[in-house]
Amino acid sequence: MSMSAQSLAQLRVGPGGGFNLAEHDTRWLPDGLASLKKKARRSAGDRLLAANKLDLEEAQALLYADGQYSVLIVLQAMDAAGKDGTIKHVMSGVNPQGCRVSGFKVPSALEVDHDFLWRYEKELPQRGQIGIFNRSYYEDVLVVRVHPQILDAQPLPEKPDGEAFWQGRYDDINNFEEHLVRNGTVVLKFFLNLSKEEQKRRFLARLDTPDKNWKFSAADIRERGYWDDYMDAFGRCINATATEVAPWWVIPADRKWAARAMVADIITNTINSLDLHYPQLSAAERKDLARARTELEAEG
Repeated sequence: MSMSAQSLAQLRVGPGGGFNLAEHDTRWLPDGLASLKKKARRSAGDRLLAANKLDLEEAQALLYADGQYSVLIVLQAMDAAGKDGTIKHVMSGVNPQGCRVSGFKVPSALEVDHDFLWRYEKELPQRGQIGIFNRSYYEDVLVVRVHPQILDAQPLPEKPDGEAFWQGRYDDINNFEEHLVRNGTVVLKFFLNLSKEEQKRRFLARLDTPDKNWKFSAADIRERGYWDDYMDAFGRCINATATEVAPWWVIPADRKWAARAMVADIITNTINSLDLHYPQLSAAERKDLARARTELEAEG
């Protein structure tokens, strides 16, 4: 079960520099869901997600056994866009041995004493594995761009000055991702595109639900005050780092169930598009298996 590839292709942002975030509807639905009546959409989306979770479980097993490729999933979004929920619902069926989630907070003193990509390189998935970055190296051209005073704590050899500094970081990221892809890591980058109105609704829901109060902090409101700056930073970032080998997927995130179904579909289809095979045993290995069978059957 899959969404229309042609429909989902509308979410893909490749090179070209023509991306405009304001033109992307945060409540958009692919053809297979948009054509349904409102009451039927949610159940269809849930069925699609469930089917893709089963397909993803099989795809991950083959990825693990093949052992040539790794998959890096990058999730970026504003607060309350659903990154944690997407990870929980989309990846719940995969084998934990083959999947790892990494989150990144304020860098430590050791991390600040290295280049900005260093702490992310250490968490990259090995061959056969799926790695998920809940926020990533893109924070260094997003939150850092919105709050450039963060750079004051970084002992850079030259003072950051103007657009050339950010273009340099975009170039570093593009080169980094090209290196990963060339060495067998599939890079899937998702921006969960949430509207300001929906963020407000979700923040209020957290405040109204005691069990979710812990997920809210005063910093959330402070960062919301920089909404326009963040939208500008995301737009510039996506335009500068959407490449042929590592495009962006801009996922409408106002409907959580739809966003999860779309992300699951894209991940599953991407892994299934790889040339993966279960390992073939040599003649000597097959003889060893036959010998093992003989010994087991002879017991008792």
